[in-house]
This record gives sequence, C-alpha cells and structure tokens, in this order.
Amino acid sequence: MTVHPAPGLKRRAPSDPHAIREEIRAEALRLGFDAVGFTPAQAPPEQREALVAFVRSGWHGTMDWLAQDIDRRADPARLWPGARTLIALGLRYTPEGDPLAVLAQRDRAAISVYAQGRDYHLVVKSRLKALGLWMWNRWGRDLKVFVDTAPVMERPAAARAGLGWQGKHTNLVSRAHGSWLFLGEILTTLALPPDAPEHDHCGTCQACLDICPTAAFPAPGRLDARRCISYLTIEHPGPIPHELRAAMGNRVYGCDDCLAVCPWNKFAQAAREAAFAPRPGLATPRLTDLAALDDAAFRTLFAGTAVKRIGRDRFVRNVAIALGNSGDAEGSLPAVRRLLDDASPLVRGAAVWALARLSPAAFAGERASRLPAEADADVRAEWAAV
Repeated sequence: MTVHPAPGLKRRAPSDPHAIREEIRAEALRLGFDAVGFTPAQAPPEQREALVAFVRSGWHGTMDWLAQDIDRRADPARLWPGARTLIALGLRYTPEGDPLAVLAQRDRAAISVYAQGRDYHLVVKSRLKALGLWMWNRWGRDLKVFVDTAPVMERPAAARAGLGWQGKHTNLVSRAHGSWLFLGEILTTLALPPDAPEHDHCGTCQACLDICPTAAFPAPGRLDARRCISYLTIEHPGPIPHELRAAMGNRVYGCDDCLAVCPWNKFAQAAREAAFAPRPGLATPRLTDLAALDDAAFRTLFAGTAVKRIGRDRFVRNVAIALGNSGDAEGSLPAVRRLLDDASPLVRGAAVWALARLSPAAFAGERASRLPAEADADVRAEWAAV
C-alpha cells in the first residue's frame, strides 16, 4: 500500500543517513512497535534459490500464489525497483498463559493465539501507515507499506534487518520477543545504513521439530506445508488427508506448538496491545457450539478477526474433525450427526469421518441409508473409505 499524504507540507531534505535511520527507529517505537530494523531492499540470490526449491518440491501444497512472480516475491527491489531500503517492524503478541493448555481440553477448540483477538493486519497496517506518513512529511520520499498484502518474504527480510533469525521451524525468533512477533515492512527510496543481521541462536535445540504433531519438518529449517496443521486448517481448501486428521487433535484454526515450546519465549513480555487480547469466547470455545454455526453466526462471531477469512465451511470442517478426535461420543455425536446433513459437502465429508471415529456402530447404521443417497463424489468416498 502506498501512503498518500496531504499536499503542501514543508519537508526537510535528507541529510545524515545514520541520523535519519535513528529518527525513524525512535518514531516507530513511539508509535508502539516493539522491534525495528533496516536492511537493503535488494535481497541476496540465495533467497530466490530457497523459494524455487520450496516450490519445486511441492511443499507449498495448494498455495499456488507462492509459485507466481517468484522473482518479485524473492526480491523486494524487483517488486519496486525504486526501493533502496526495507524497514522491518515487529509488534509482539505474546500470550499471558500457556497456549498449549487447551490441547488437553478435548471438548474445546484450540484457536491459534494470533487469531483470538483483532486481525493483526488491521492493527499493524494502521501503525505502518502512521509511520509512513510521518516519514513522508519529514523527508518527502516515496514509500510503500506491507503487512501480508504483497509478495514480500517477511521472515527472511526481518532476519536480514536484525529483528531475529529464522529458527529450525522456519519462523522468526527474537532474543527479546521469542516467537511472538507480527511483522510488517516499509519500502522506501531513502538509502539508509543497514542494521547487522542477528546470528542464529538455536544451537542444538530442536524442541520445535520434536513437538510437531504431523512431522511437518523434513529437516531443520525446512517445512513441508502440506503436513502443517496451520496450512491444513487455514490455507487448504479441500478435504484434509485422512492420515493427518487424528494428529490435528482439537486444533481448528492454526497451530502454536512449534512456537510455544521455543526456549527464547522465556524472555518475551506479554503483549501490550489490547487489540491482541483474546476476545470473550475465543480462547477455549466449545466444539459443539462452533459446530452449530451457520454462515451468519460465523461472520458475527469472528468479525474483525483473522479467522473470518477462511469462511464458515472450511472452519466447520476443522471443527468436525476436532469433534471426531474428542473421544466423547456421548457429548459429540449429536453435533456430528447434524453435520451429516450440512449443505456443504466439505463439512459432510469431515462429519462422516468424525462419526466413524466416535462410534463405528453409529457409522455402520448411518452408512447403509446415506451412502446411496449422497450425490457428492468426495462425500461418497468418505463413506466408502472409512
């Protein structure tokens, strides 16, 4: 997004680049950002090579947009040839409690920490625009702001700018903020001195790799998104592979496991942004309540959150799988049976699997009458395969 300031403002000509950099850093911190770093807009060639290898391996799954405009995605200088400096900014969203505690409550839904409050895109973007406008008013140089809104590889950029390093789970890790940083960027035509990149401080630790429920990391620093629960519950549009459903547990939107176990989190302070606090009812909602959501109720409950973007059907698909993993046939079967008649084939298919997992006898009874009448090929396959 390009910042469009009011015309006719008196501006200062750029002078000492080091002084400008520190003025920008101070203003960013004043606006509430927790981490600020500077790096040249041009990315090193190995960033493109890593992206090409990731796509060629097929690890991006159905995220076809990652395979598009690879040159522009891998190098901000190609995205905007006039850019000289990339400013990486971080806003912490550290939870106050243990985000993994809900995993033991099988009748409750686990929603990723980042999605329990206001959509971070809205919060971070407003601050980026405020900083960008301040920069324009001060020096009158063109700039663009980004927060997941353009093909910018945020984590490698933040690492080059010194905000942290990419851990073995591929996410950014900060010595000050652990794994809990939302990222945004400003590209500017100002040529500013870079900050030193942060060194990798993971050492021999591989807690993030060991805890992954679906073994989504083929090697340290390598992620097969097709096995990642965050990908499966958010990005993947179709039926979730059978072999990965049980490992999802009660995770219905995202997964915090690899982030939460990072030892560097012990240095992170709780988020100070009130908008990131969990909304009432979103920290540990009942699965049966979520299963009853129609489209209107889904939109109302998740308005202004990141969850809303995946839509009701994909979300309730995830809820149906979590119900199947609940181990509570008595409490979950009524909700699952209702989902067998859902208008969405995606939801019906997941409900078939959940029914079989909760009660093989109930599944056998329903199968005899429902399979001949089911029109959708994917749902028919679920009845036949389980």
